[in-house]
Amino acid sequence: MFGGEGMSIYLDYNASAPIDSRVLDTMIEVYKGSVGNADSRTHNHGEKAREVVEYARGQVADLLGATSGEVFFTSGSTESNNIAIRGLEEYAEKTGKRHIITSAIEHKAVLETVKALGVKGFKIDIVSPGLSGRVGTEQIFSLIREDTLLVSLMHVNNETGIIQPVEEIGEELAKRKVLFHVDATQSCGKLVEELKRLKYNMLSFSAHKFQGPQGIGVLVLRKNGYRLPPVKGIMYGGQQEHGIRPGTIPVALAAGCGCACEIAAREYAQNKQKTRNLKNLVLRLFDEVGLEYHLNGDPHHCVSSTVNVCIPGVMSEALMISSKQYCSLSNGSACTSKSYAPSYVLSAMGVPEAEIECSVRISWGPDTSAEELEKNLRQLIETAKQIMC
Repeated sequence: MFGGEGMSIYLDYNASAPIDSRVLDTMIEVYKGSVGNADSRTHNHGEKAREVVEYARGQVADLLGATSGEVFFTSGSTESNNIAIRGLEEYAEKTGKRHIITSAIEHKAVLETVKALGVKGFKIDIVSPGLSGRVGTEQIFSLIREDTLLVSLMHVNNETGIIQPVEEIGEELAKRKVLFHVDATQSCGKLVEELKRLKYNMLSFSAHKFQGPQGIGVLVLRKNGYRLPPVKGIMYGGQQEHGIRPGTIPVALAAGCGCACEIAAREYAQNKQKTRNLKNLVLRLFDEVGLEYHLNGDPHHCVSSTVNVCIPGVMSEALMISSKQYCSLSNGSACTSKSYAPSYVLSAMGVPEAEIECSVRISWGPDTSAEELEKNLRQLIETAKQIMC
């Protein structure tokens, strides 16, 4: 019914990771055995569905070091980001705090949401990193004012894999009583201990970035004492998820999300070692062939599952098309993949346009075969040599 992928290896995990078979098995079991609506409280089928959802909520909370009452299911990071930011609008009007700080390398789900509030009269500061790809902590702190409502930053950049200094920023913002939203889409399930230590008010993630199902995500609202952050729902339709996110909860997807979180909590250390070994392999292959290349962003602050590599003289579009029988990779965020404009992330870092046009993102997971990776990446590198200008 659906076409196969031939002999190519999938190296676009930052766009969407393949679902773990254990997650899929859990979801199938729920689809077959749980037919109720989790908010139907008048019969056993609804109660059983609710038990599945609440068990999954607990699995998410355990991974993050949160409580179940702080975990709210959404359709994914885009929706979670929108709720975290737009959901503060009423609070901003009451308090007069209408200043927001974010960075120029955020996902469009944050950038476009913040810009939409700017149209409504909010004051917006957008900071850019240097070539390191890391936002400067002093850049952020110097912009904080009496009316600063929110700082919204990603933990790991989706295009470069560069880890942002959110721990230091979170500590300082807590002292200054400024709300902090962290987009943990690329770090959840991977930088587990770091996220448990992190101080934040709101956090977003999508399950499919760490081998859970597509179509389900989470917004974490951390309590201060017994109070949740002053976030209100941005849609109408029901009181599901305590009014934060109306709509029927997809029970099987919630179960899949929970299962992915439980697996990550149990296996993240060995997964990090596997992905680090694969990264060493990738860099060794580039070094061995003597092909000129360099990495975009500071490699000392990069996750073990991503490289953004520039091969001067090799146009990324030409390389991806010419080598797609070997490797599936990308040259930017999936949300902008139909656009042939230079990467706004690399542009914000100050990377010259000629280098941006020769840059590709390679991302993998703990289940990526080292043998297949080596075989296919060698073919990609050979292709790069052939098409080099």
